Parts: sequence; structure tokens; C-alpha cells
Amino acid sequence: MTTARDIMHGDAQCIGADESLTSAARMMRDLGVGALPICGADDRLGGIITDRDIVIHCLAEGKDPDSVRAGELGQGRPLYVRADADLDTVLDQMMSHRVMRMPVIDNKRLIGIISEADLARSLPGEKIGALVEAIKSGPADRPS
Repeated sequence: MTTARDIMHGDAQCIGADESLTSAARMMRDLGVGALPICGADDRLGGIITDRDIVIHCLAEGKDPDSVRAGELGQGRPLYVRADADLDTVLDQMMSHRVMRMPVIDNKRLIGIISEADLARSLPGEKIGALVEAIKSGPADRPS
């Protein structure tokens, strides 16, 4: 059985919850990514922030990205899958929450992240098509 651990990117880097959105944007640029997990001082996942979040929830609202903290956009209960989750579980979670990226947790710590592209390399085309359709239909209500 292929698991989340088998297909994830293990080099996911966190942005600190107290770091600015300017720092988050620069980190995304430097890493060539569109999302960063938000972690507290204990390395536990506090959420995820995307480049779109920065644009929609900060810049478009006229806020200063130097004064808004990453943790302010990572509200609510973070989404994740366990490292030993099978790929159907990962796919189901990403489809039900309509997300393109899913953090992977082991022993309550972030160990990686799975992207839509990671799943595409491991699942049949019709399953990936269903994920793309779910994501395209818009964001789901996030759990609180």
C-alpha cells in the first residue's frame, strides 16, 4: 500500500506564526512554492498560508504585509493527513476540503506536504480529474 509518506515532499519548510506576510512572501519566492505551513515554536502545524491568501486577505484589503502575521491568516483547525494514510484517504481529504496541498503529520509534527502534482504521479487520471473538478468548484468551508 502506498502511503502519504511515500509520495510527500519531505522538505516542507514552515513559516513561524509570528513572522510577517512579507517574510512569508519572500520565503515562498526563494523556495519556489505557493504555500507554506505555519508552525509554532513547538514545530506543530498551525495552518497553511498561500500566496493567494496574502493577496486576497492582506493586500486587497489594504493591510500592511509587514505588520500582518502569518498566524493571523492560519485560523481554525489545520487540515492534515497522517503519514501512514493511504492515497485514497489523502485524495478524499483533499477533495472534501477542495485544497491543492495537504500537510503530512507524524507524531504530531509536520514531516512533509503533498501537492496535487504528487498525487497525479501516483493515481489514475480519473481520480486526479475528480480532484481538479472539486478544487475548481471553489473553496470548501474550513472546519473551525
